[in-house]
Amino acid sequence: MEGKRICVYGAGLMGHGIAQVVASKGFSVALRDRDEACLEKAMRGIRSNLDKQVAKGKIKAEEAEAVLARIRPTMSDEEALVLADVVIEAVYEDLDLKCRVFGLCDRLCPPGAILASNTSQFSITAIGAATKRPDRVVGMHWFLPPTVMRLIEIVRGEDTSEETVAAIRDLAARCGKETVVCKDRQGFITTRALVALAVECMRMLEEGVASKEDIDKAIRLGLNHPMGPLELSDFSGLELHVQAADALARVYGERFLTTQTVRNLVRAGHYGRKTGRGFYVYGDEKK
Repeated sequence: MEGKRICVYGAGLMGHGIAQVVASKGFSVALRDRDEACLEKAMRGIRSNLDKQVAKGKIKAEEAEAVLARIRPTMSDEEALVLADVVIEAVYEDLDLKCRVFGLCDRLCPPGAILASNTSQFSITAIGAATKRPDRVVGMHWFLPPTVMRLIEIVRGEDTSEETVAAIRDLAARCGKETVVCKDRQGFITTRALVALAVECMRMLEEGVASKEDIDKAIRLGLNHPMGPLELSDFSGLELHVQAADALARVYGERFLTTQTVRNLVRAGHYGRKTGRGFYVYGDEKK
């Protein structure tokens, strides 16, 4: 991939992690968000992550400063998009919102720019239809935290060109990531598999088969997962789990329907780590 100008559109937990990874590999990054406070928090988070790497001897202090210098936080669409070679959209999981963002990017980006979505579940074909360049729209699904997780899931929409897939695969490789490529089907590979596992573990909890701690421990140690399904759902957001499970159930049947327990938690505003309570209660980063 020749271009080195990347826009990460959305500065939340996923977006600022992606920006750090991309900037650490020498790319110039415009980190776009509509919320100034979110941008400030994102830059603090990136600096904190880099400082930890310096303290551990993984990078030098001057390297950390160089990474920060390559990230330009902005609230301006024009500043972020008009020169972008690749846009990596990382806004909230709302299809209408993503389509609006892609329509905007299509209008402002150079004709040859690639528009990639970090969605974990929505149709890339539908998102591409919001643009006049569906051949240059592709799924680029990163995983939390982007600085640690090694995989990027590339999703080919019905109109996505092979050239676009190859360019994103190259970008991922330059970011030090492994890739898989899949068709544009509900849940792709990873979300479909993870939701199925999470739903079954939630059913076991509701049936009293084991405690939440032991269910998570069994999956972590028995299946070598870095996090158990319940704590991972808390980390990602229980409302997103319900959204993904319902979408999968509409396509693949009721085996994906999640439990009443998790629905009640979401109705009560207990989304997991972000609100301080989900399956676990959080305080000072402890369950």
